[in-house]
Parts: sequence; structure tokens; C-alpha cells
Amino acid sequence: MRIVRVDDAHEARRMTMADHPEPVRGPGEVLIEIGAAGVNNADVLQRAGRYPPPPGAPDWLGLEVSGTVLAADDGSVHRPGDHVVALLAGGGYADRVVVPAGQVLPVPDGVGLVEAAALPEAACTVWSTFQAARVTAGEWLLVHGGSGGVGTTAVQVAVALGARVIATAGGPERAARCTTLGAEVGVDHRAEDFVARVREVTDGRGADVVLDVVGAAYLARNLEALATGGRLAVIGLQGGRRAELDLGTLLARRATVLGTTLRSRPAAEKAAIVAAVGQHVWPMVAAGRVRPVVHATLPLERAEEAHALLASGAVFGKVLLTP
Repeated sequence: MRIVRVDDAHEARRMTMADHPEPVRGPGEVLIEIGAAGVNNADVLQRAGRYPPPPGAPDWLGLEVSGTVLAADDGSVHRPGDHVVALLAGGGYADRVVVPAGQVLPVPDGVGLVEAAALPEAACTVWSTFQAARVTAGEWLLVHGGSGGVGTTAVQVAVALGARVIATAGGPERAARCTTLGAEVGVDHRAEDFVARVREVTDGRGADVVLDVVGAAYLARNLEALATGGRLAVIGLQGGRRAELDLGTLLARRATVLGTTLRSRPAAEKAAIVAAVGQHVWPMVAAGRVRPVVHATLPLERAEEAHALLASGAVFGKVLLTP
């Protein structure tokens, strides 16, 4: 089969197509012919050598795919010919992949095979984080990076749950597009103070939950934006790993700071999250309340172009690669 290989010896870590032995399916695994693979910031970090795959995972990129089942265990709920999506620890930039059966879901009703590849990583990240942060109806949720792959999903799922959403994005047009997904307010973080806007919109109360992909650069400001009893959920480190935490502000807010990741979780935990997504998020998708947002679809051979597009800051939603 073909994979996208990163040339570690090249200064720019160029990506090229390479032949690789066919994956071998083991017990409890599903062999999938890939229809499309999602492109994520984690892929960009791994390509740069800053996010190594967990032990046992393929060393080429790709954390989510859609595709067609080629083989599965006898008696499995997944049968050859089924259209599915899968959450991966790696290996999605390829023609085929094997994945534990617990990390596979049917393509939800009303969604095409290719566009479905935009869903698994974002849906699993959002749902597991919302459960940890206890997002509930009527609460105010601040979503940073509302125009990204996770952000566009987070806005829609939160609205479907009955939460009220404020979303930040870079530029007035991208901020405005977040409101078309259901956010009540879009904030252009390049020109507006998101803390001031949150306080204004919530009549001075603050956000009950902040979903943050930025990390260190936003820590202090996120605490300022929180309501009393608020929860800050950090799921990304785009703005750095280390920052000083003002414990006085934390105590005064009676706030919670929590962090969560998805890729490095044990298979059993991933399977539980995938099952919960199938139970709770897939009906939202089938009802049209949550939709995959796809910015562009490119051939697998143009993976470098897809990464450049993601790095440009112009993407709204997800970029997909098709073998």
C-alpha cells in the first residue's frame, strides 16, 4: 500500500509518498480501506518531531479516517462493505489501516463517506472534554479556536446540548461564521479583548466553561473570563506549555482547571469515548444539528499543501486527504 512518509533527514521534513507492506489485521481489529483522512494540528506537530506517536502506533501521520471495512472478526458488528469512521493512534495518511474495533463507528446517517472523516477526532475530543467539564444546558461556554476542526464541532455540540456559546476566531469574517454554526457571539481575537466581550455578553458574570486550545498564553486571561465556579478545560498548547497560575484568582473564582488528551489514552478508554460519541453525538449528526465542516479536500499526494493550508490560519473547519 501507499503511505505518506516524513523525511526526518530533510531540514524541512518533507513528506513524500512511499510503498509500505500491507497492514496485518489481528484479533479484535478492523481492516479499513481509507476513503479520507482528517488533517489535524497534531499531525503538524508530529511532522516537526514535537509529538511522537504512542508505543505500538504506526509512525506515519493521521489520527482519523473514514472508509470501507475490508475485514473484521467473525461476529463483529463491523462487516465487510460497511462505511465507517475510525479514531486512530496514527497511520491515517495511507491507503489502508487496521484499528481496534472499539474505535470504529458507522458513518452517521446523512453524511457522505469522505466528509465523515472530519468527525471522529473532533467529536471524541469534544464529547470527552464536555463530560469532564460538565457542560450543561443554559451555561455560557467560551470556545477558543471556534473556526478550527475541534472548535466548529464544539460550537455545534454545545448548542445542541442547550449551552450558550461565545467563540473566538482570527478575523471578523471567521468570527461571524462561527455564529452561523450556532454561537451567539463571535469574537475576533485579533482585534477584540475576549475577556471584555465575555463579561459584556454575560452581564459581568463570566463564562461557566472555557474550552481552550491555546494553553500558556491564555491561562491568566482565561481565569479572568471565568464565572465563579467556572471550569477551564485545556485541550491544546498552541500558545505554549508553561505559564504562571495566580492561585489567588483561582481561589476567588472557586474555579477548576482541567487538562485532557485523547491520543495517548489506553484502548479501553478510547473505546468508551467512541461508544459514548455513537450514543450521544451521532444522533445530533443524524438530526442535522451537528455537521462536519470541511474547508478543503486534497489528494493524499498533496499532504504538504494540506499542512501549509492548516498553518496559514485560513482554514475554517477541517482539511481532508483522499487516497
